[in-house]
Amino acid sequence: MNFIFISPNFPHTYWQFCDRLKRNGVNVLGIGDAPYDGLEAPLKAALTEYYRVDSLEDYDQVYRAVAFFAFKYGKVDWIESMNEYWLEQDARLRKDFNVTTGIQSDRIGFIKEKSLMKKLYLDAGIPTARQHVVSSLDAARAFIGEVGYPVIVKPDVGVGATDTWKLENDADLERFYASLPAVPYVMEEFIEGDICSYDAILDSRCEPLFESMTVWPPVMDIVVKDLDLMYYTCPEVPEGLRALGRRTVKVFGVDRRFVHLEFFRLTKPRKGLGGVGDFVALEVNMRPAGGYTPDMMDFAHSTDVYQIYADMVTFDARRLPEPWEHCYCVYASRKDGHTYTRSHDDIMICYGQDMVMQEEMPPMNWPQMGRYMYTVKLRTLEEVRAFIEFVQG
Repeated sequence: MNFIFISPNFPHTYWQFCDRLKRNGVNVLGIGDAPYDGLEAPLKAALTEYYRVDSLEDYDQVYRAVAFFAFKYGKVDWIESMNEYWLEQDARLRKDFNVTTGIQSDRIGFIKEKSLMKKLYLDAGIPTARQHVVSSLDAARAFIGEVGYPVIVKPDVGVGATDTWKLENDADLERFYASLPAVPYVMEEFIEGDICSYDAILDSRCEPLFESMTVWPPVMDIVVKDLDLMYYTCPEVPEGLRALGRRTVKVFGVDRRFVHLEFFRLTKPRKGLGGVGDFVALEVNMRPAGGYTPDMMDFAHSTDVYQIYADMVTFDARRLPEPWEHCYCVYASRKDGHTYTRSHDDIMICYGQDMVMQEEMPPMNWPQMGRYMYTVKLRTLEEVRAFIEFVQG
């Protein structure tokens, strides 16, 4: 089996996907724009060959790289990047090289465009916030007349909270329209709730081989308000989220993937959507959760999601046993320019025995993920809250 991994060095923990695939006898072939000498040793060991391109943005270069591997190693069975930014290019490569695994070009719009996502949610009866495709100012006012302020405006195609704003009143609305972006935007009613993700590895029948839930803060606030990031993976998946997550992957028709689906858990009742504690669909991401979250899932569930993924690719089944231990895995970070009560040494003395990861993040991640990160395993939600306060207080 020939598996082409696009940009296998980013995030840097993704070498583990390549490593587990190799252990299963898969021929793993890498394409990226990083120099080979700059790749980490475990990634080099996992790759049969690496083809460097000047730019992954240049489709012709990436196409030639895939063609080279197809000529040298035979039929290509998988093409994946695990990265939101490259999903459309991945689908185009699959079409051009007749690769039937993975998302195809005719389905890419439903997982990239928030307006098309919304249509599938509504057609399937999955509760979701009302949405308006941004057009005229009068149309926006009419929509706000239905849902009320505040509203959220964000690119129809985009990752995370990039170029996303919360409009609180008419003045905010008029400012937004005075410098209306050139790219398509959507406007959504504001939902008060926690952001919870349904993360799963799916087999060829869209059935989950692994499921997990992570609770997130509003990433938009982290960046815009320069807040410290904290989030945590939970020991269990609530039945309400599990049911909606499984229903969503069926509706979107995705299989043989690691997916990250975002939902609101309502903290305030919302007419037409539900009561406190109910889950409401936010958006789908047909790739693993970002950063170190896959590793946090490993720690929270005493498992190896990279191996589960590799077994899905190779055997279309889960071969690892169900774990016997589950806990919370918590990420808390610190930013430059903030003042904290406790020192690094204080944190390590108090929580060193629970620490599973601790490092300085790459500069490109500082605005969202902080400069210094601390990740621990804990037993209770009370301990989770105490840890976050200790690190960031």
